[in-house]
Amino acid sequence: MNSDTHSQKAVTRAGRWIKALEGYRAFHPNPLPPRIEWTQPLAVALANASTLVGKLAGEGKRLPNPHILIRPFVRREAVYSSRIEGTQSTLGELLAAEAGAAVERSPDDLREVANYVVALEYGIERLKTLPLSLRLVRELHEKLMAGVRGHHATPGEFRRTQNWIGRSGDTLAQASFVPPPPDSLGEYLSAWERFLHDRMLPQLVHAALAHYQFETIHPFLDGNGRVGRLLITLELCERDVLPAPLLYLSAFFEATRSDYYGGLRGVSERGDWAGWLQYFLNGVARQAEDALNRAERINGLLTRWRAKLAGDAGAKTAFRMVDMLGANPFVTARGVEQRLDIAYNTAMRAIGQLEKHGIVRKVSGAKRDRVFCAKKLLDIMEEPAQLTPAKKF
Repeated sequence: MNSDTHSQKAVTRAGRWIKALEGYRAFHPNPLPPRIEWTQPLAVALANASTLVGKLAGEGKRLPNPHILIRPFVRREAVYSSRIEGTQSTLGELLAAEAGAAVERSPDDLREVANYVVALEYGIERLKTLPLSLRLVRELHEKLMAGVRGHHATPGEFRRTQNWIGRSGDTLAQASFVPPPPDSLGEYLSAWERFLHDRMLPQLVHAALAHYQFETIHPFLDGNGRVGRLLITLELCERDVLPAPLLYLSAFFEATRSDYYGGLRGVSERGDWAGWLQYFLNGVARQAEDALNRAERINGLLTRWRAKLAGDAGAKTAFRMVDMLGANPFVTARGVEQRLDIAYNTAMRAIGQLEKHGIVRKVSGAKRDRVFCAKKLLDIMEEPAQLTPAKKF
């Protein structure tokens, strides 16, 4: 940008606010990494977060069936990340819909959450052949925005016009934050992509910085927040911080929304990197602890149910269904029939055995295609995020 195009530059440690001739100020971020002042509280926050993530990674490797737990954790993340953007679906509604139940929720809301699941699962699989990159970011955005509100916002393509963040109805001049103009987007995205391959910083610090920068660049017309939160999980998996996608921050961001946006603004407005890192690392620690607690209780419940069924004659199918419940606590006879490749009547008998032991109960009144739910399991999955340190597991 040359000086006769813009005026009134304001500089922070994170970048420059440049006032355009049209009257608005856009933020131009400095390349990463910044200079970080390692205060004792920040060092303690990093050590605490790293310890808990390490413990979660260890538990993930020891889980008898980690794939069972990944599915509800992914869906829980999808619900909370979409909720930040105003989508109202609950985890129970998403899981029930996936099991084939009729759900009284806007199809648009359910589709947005389902798209998040598709994008995240696609990203995990894609990392086997493609590193984190601008190409992968575009592919994730395309999956995320397919056929939903905002799909007009060029899925999979970086923006060619100026966007902004503000209240509904705000104009560009009234915006609370304006990211870089489209003609400088390529420069900032290229620098961000180079930073993705930096291996000099602690991995959790790197993830925090990369997330801030992505949200600040805001490269898409819509869906930036959801893509940015997806990338946190994908980075932790790509760098082998976790053996499986068990840690998600959207529940923490949603529960502390004002602090989340305040932390991002603090960097752009005051260069407060320490404040943002402290917040992010605290979120990592709390969510790692929450995931450990949740995974332990889910596994304990499944183990007790298997023990109950072990003594029943002819409970082989019901025993197999316990793993299905771990992935989705909602089941239908048709779903069990298809999933386990068994007869419909065999599926109904197995559900009856689960009912007898109080493992599932009917939650729909329909005579055909009745829906059953393992409510104790759903309650663990739907619990609000734990935001304070637990005393012990």
